[in-house]
Amino acid sequence: MPELPEVETIVRDLRPDLQGRVILAAEVDWPRTVATSSVEAFQQRIAGQRVEAVGRRGKYITLQLSGGDWLLIHLKMTGHLQVMSSGKSGASPDKHVRAVFYLDDGRQLWFRNPRKFGRLHLTGDPRTVLGGLGPEPLDDEFTLEAFVARIRQRRGRLKPLLVNQRFIAGMGNIYADEALFAAGLHPLRPAGTLNDDESAALYHAVRHVLQQGVDNRGTTLEDRGYRDARGEAGSNQIYVQVYGRTGKPCVRCGTPVQRIVLSGRSAHFCPRCQPASSG
Repeated sequence: MPELPEVETIVRDLRPDLQGRVILAAEVDWPRTVATSSVEAFQQRIAGQRVEAVGRRGKYITLQLSGGDWLLIHLKMTGHLQVMSSGKSGASPDKHVRAVFYLDDGRQLWFRNPRKFGRLHLTGDPRTVLGGLGPEPLDDEFTLEAFVARIRQRRGRLKPLLVNQRFIAGMGNIYADEALFAAGLHPLRPAGTLNDDESAALYHAVRHVLQQGVDNRGTTLEDRGYRDARGEAGSNQIYVQVYGRTGKPCVRCGTPVQRIVLSGRSAHFCPRCQPASSG
């Protein structure tokens, strides 16, 4: 699933192509793609609205529209957005394109979603969808003091906590594993056991791995699932230290990387560099 760096990369790619464009019409081929209304109501309501701003909140792509609405797009596992030159009217490039937005410059925005988990939300109040999200970890307001205050209120294990969107917006499996490795913390450590130095290490690791992911235009793994809005792969996979490296030697100490499953999510770590307890 695209995480903060991948979604941010897509947003930056889409912004110059979409900002200021008018959506003349929309076609949705998979009804459950639309999360907030019927397909008919969605298509009628969005037609004629201009894209005023393109942004991101957590893992959501946000399009602020001229009519007071917001189009919020969650890519989920396999969603992909790309602005394309117009093709034959009514035709999609392949069977996985679930929605097409027709723009006033003759181009089209395609929402490709092979596994059908991605969703489109059209709402007048973005808080109805985004209101429960935690802070943005790369914002200036996300200070060390703010992070420590939040983590001291928690008692759960670190890996599930980091991917909890109410705790931090935008983190997922890849970057949570990488941050914990960078901070030298075991994914099963209870958050309440961290001392001040460990909390600071985790804070800086979270910001570092996410910013590195943004700088490298996202992580494209062996499944080649993630592509940016140009259809190209990211390059951050070159810098991945533990995620997806089960059984391979740790880049620091040579100990084989281990994988465990927590609440249905995998966690990759080095048992030597990330001991199960403090001290």
